Amino acid sequence: MTKKKLTEKEQLEERREKVLAKGRKFKYPLQYAKHKLVFNTIIITLFAIVLVVVAGWLMLYKTQTTSEVLYRATQVLPVSVANVDGKEVKYSDYLMIYRSSLQTVEQQSGKLGDDEDANAVRNEYKRASLDNAEEYTYAMKLAEERGITVSDEEIAEEFNKHLNMGGVERSEESFLKILHDNFGMTKNEYERMLKMSLLKYKVMVEIDENAEKIDKKVQKLLQEKGGDMAAVAEELGEAVQYEETGGLVDNKNIDGGRATTAQTLKPGEISERFISTSGDGYYYIKLISKTDTQVNYASIKVPFAKFDEDMKNLRDNGGVREYITIE
Repeated sequence: MTKKKLTEKEQLEERREKVLAKGRKFKYPLQYAKHKLVFNTIIITLFAIVLVVVAGWLMLYKTQTTSEVLYRATQVLPVSVANVDGKEVKYSDYLMIYRSSLQTVEQQSGKLGDDEDANAVRNEYKRASLDNAEEYTYAMKLAEERGITVSDEEIAEEFNKHLNMGGVERSEESFLKILHDNFGMTKNEYERMLKMSLLKYKVMVEIDENAEKIDKKVQKLLQEKGGDMAAVAEELGEAVQYEETGGLVDNKNIDGGRATTAQTLKPGEISERFISTSGDGYYYIKLISKTDTQVNYASIKVPFAKFDEDMKNLRDNGGVREYITIE
């Protein structure tokens, strides 16, 4: 049989089909290789993420690394160091307090070594820092429940007070250098500390009804006993704390605001009630004597005890769960 001669168009179509057929031989293996490459990339990425997570977990919860890099990571990642009454304690808050405390010590006494005594000091500061972070977290929990807040304006006002602490006028730049050199803190970190402290202070005042009752007794007895603070303190016993400076001290003394308040009084005069700048209680000050720069005074303090009692009850009854073990 004579083979039919193909037209030019049919020949062109035949050649086209041959070219496409050759191309298909390479297309499908290439698609398979591409899918395999994507699959392998996903597996490797997941494996790398698992390795990072495991390594991070070991550094945070086993070796308890406190390096700068890990600290910065905890500021971004939602990792916790403990739980207080159902609220997670941020690992970053714990490390911020610990690192600033340790830097202060090392600034004063030199770099700690790796010996047993140095590690004991580190563990002591870790324990205190974790306790503080837990207390701040509990205060934040109570603040949320009671609608207690701290505004940006309050934080700025407190920052400015610290800026000129001790009666020394400082620029913000020089104060931030002090923070960095002595505490290793930035302005944002310091403002975070101020916010937590102010919240805790407000909560302590809010919840301590017993302190309010004792304070009313103090006011009544001060009137009855002609302002004799020692006699008032003796009658109330351990419910209050009585102190005398025993002589002249600097009127810029860092003592919760007592010296500053005393400077505004006349000898024998008793101040109105005020709350300590450290937020630990109500104070009454009686000025004994003063100069232009020094004061001699007596004071009665009505301590805030409810918050500490509640924290102790939580610790004693399993309300605090810690994710790290400090020796």
